Amino acid sequence: MNLETLFESERILFVKPTLDLVPDYLEMINDIEGVARFIADRREPYTVEEETSYMKEKIESGATMYSMIEKSTGKFIGNTEFFNRVYKEAEWGIVMTRSMQDKGFGTEALRRMIDYGFDDLGLERIYLAVYTDNPRAAHVYEKCGFKEYDRTEKDVFMEIFKDKR
Repeated sequence: MNLETLFESERILFVKPTLDLVPDYLEMINDIEGVARFIADRREPYTVEEETSYMKEKIESGATMYSMIEKSTGKFIGNTEFFNRVYKEAEWGIVMTRSMQDKGFGTEALRRMIDYGFDDLGLERIYLAVYTDNPRAAHVYEKCGFKEYDRTEKDVFMEIFKDKR
């Protein structure tokens, strides 16, 4: 598999998403209890066709999405993306395969993506939403400088500004 590295952090290669990784994407997104329940309301597994179509759309549209690969092992970690980019703001999201969680990759990826968003993409504000029943993720976001600005019963909305990081 030939992966195109776009940038990196200490332990992570950020690569262009590729259809070669569809089996890894499916394994991650179809882990309903360990992964999917924290990113979407869907509770049925995705098919190969659905995931392939989704990834083709992301690739063809030039989405600011990156697949993450562990440098030392070549193992797939997950995907991260800036979406809803308008002017100098974007929403950020991450999804990680369960086997790569609780190893510090989320924190490392977020710190690298904050720098990338502000320094390379020219963003001035990055925001996100995290489910209220995902306190682990909320803790990582706070640790990386995000502040809560709104809340519903289901979601906590957080943001970070370039001049306040």
